[in-house]
Amino acid sequence: MSEGYSFDGTIKETPKMNGRPCLYYHIGQCKGACQGYVSKADYKAQVEKAMKFLEGNYRDTLSELEEKMQKASAELDFEKAMEYRDLINSINHVAGNQKITTHQFEDRDIIAYAEEGNDAVVQIFFVRNGKLIGREHFYLTTVPGDTGKDILTSFIKQYYSGTPFIPRELLVQTEVEEPELLSEMLSRNQNYSVKIVNPQKGKKNKLVELAAKNARNLLEQNKDKYRREQKRTVGAVKEIEELIGLTGIQRMESFDISHTGGMETVASMIVYEDGKPKKNKYRKFRMKWGQGNDDYASMEEVLTRRFTHGLEEREKLDEEGRDYALGSFSQFPDLLMMDGGKGQVNVALKVLETLGLNIPVCGMVKDDNHRTRGLYYNNVELPIDTHSEGFKLITRMQDETHRFAIEYHRSIRNKREVHSVLDDIPGVGPTRRKALMKYFKSIEGIREASREELEKVPSVTEKVAKSIYDYFH
Repeated sequence: MSEGYSFDGTIKETPKMNGRPCLYYHIGQCKGACQGYVSKADYKAQVEKAMKFLEGNYRDTLSELEEKMQKASAELDFEKAMEYRDLINSINHVAGNQKITTHQFEDRDIIAYAEEGNDAVVQIFFVRNGKLIGREHFYLTTVPGDTGKDILTSFIKQYYSGTPFIPRELLVQTEVEEPELLSEMLSRNQNYSVKIVNPQKGKKNKLVELAAKNARNLLEQNKDKYRREQKRTVGAVKEIEELIGLTGIQRMESFDISHTGGMETVASMIVYEDGKPKKNKYRKFRMKWGQGNDDYASMEEVLTRRFTHGLEEREKLDEEGRDYALGSFSQFPDLLMMDGGKGQVNVALKVLETLGLNIPVCGMVKDDNHRTRGLYYNNVELPIDTHSEGFKLITRMQDETHRFAIEYHRSIRNKREVHSVLDDIPGVGPTRRKALMKYFKSIEGIREASREELEKVPSVTEKVAKSIYDYFH
């Protein structure tokens, strides 16, 4: 073992590798710390330099590179001098892009917008510890009569309702509606006050103007792209609303069951918001009540568990005075999309009635070729234009629900297969099992491999290869 340093500068034990150092050492991008080629003092100094650089302190690095470039040039080592020159140019480029910096090391979000007709783009800059660390923009469709105040107020309410961290200060392009109440709402789940500021002059105003300029450029550059995206997402949801006679659909959930002959039954829950998949909100379930291949009973179980968890989370969040967006299950859908017709819809309605919930339920009905042909709602099958964006969105949801369920079922099945076969072979433990699956990709590949091929797998010795081969043959 050789001693090294972790990135925070603390000493740690680093295993000394056998053989030669890696490629990075040979091309000059690593000092070979794993081989013990660097002393403690040198390694610690390198770590400290790296930390200063990442904190935005480029001056020391630039001075050092400038000195090395001049020295290499004086020694007529022009190739090395050019390398230093290119590094200096790269750092200057990074420093030049870091335009938003302040001497006040605070966290703040800068929010501005641009609009044209019914189209709008909201731009957010994220400033942390006085430096711009990222940006994000959102395309919105406005309604006639919406002002900048309406756009920003509505956006802030929606965006920060699902965001766990809110900085202490929001710089906004225009005044918002009822700023005191909005600030109080944003501060509710934080242990500090969130201020909403509309700066009129000075550096803060210039930051807001820069965000507004970015929003305007994005609107001009991507107008057609945004409109197409809006049509296939929010526009598709509007078509579904018109078809079934509902309004205000923002969140939709869909479920699917997957099993093999009643074995290893699992379920998937996918979430779409404003017509877009929200993969961080997807959930998986393994059946616990032993329904086997009864899909209706399995669906009843998964829906009961999903909404029971949600009600329990809501009760807890209510006691703590916190928003439902902070829970995994406490946000309920505006529309439940069941992958099936009357039978699946009735299962969902039964569960919701038992739990005292009132959530609209639609069935995505298929024809004899397993293709979607319409929606089942309120005991009526509603035909849908197969060329419409609403139909395409329903199809995407069905496909995504199936994919997520099947992948989960396959992963469980593979784990069971790997455990039941490889773990019974003498000499094969977790490490070798993992190496074998990585190399051959499947149990079938391992079964068909020769002893020579098995010996090529890292950590598999001649004796173990013989053991594996004999087991299968």
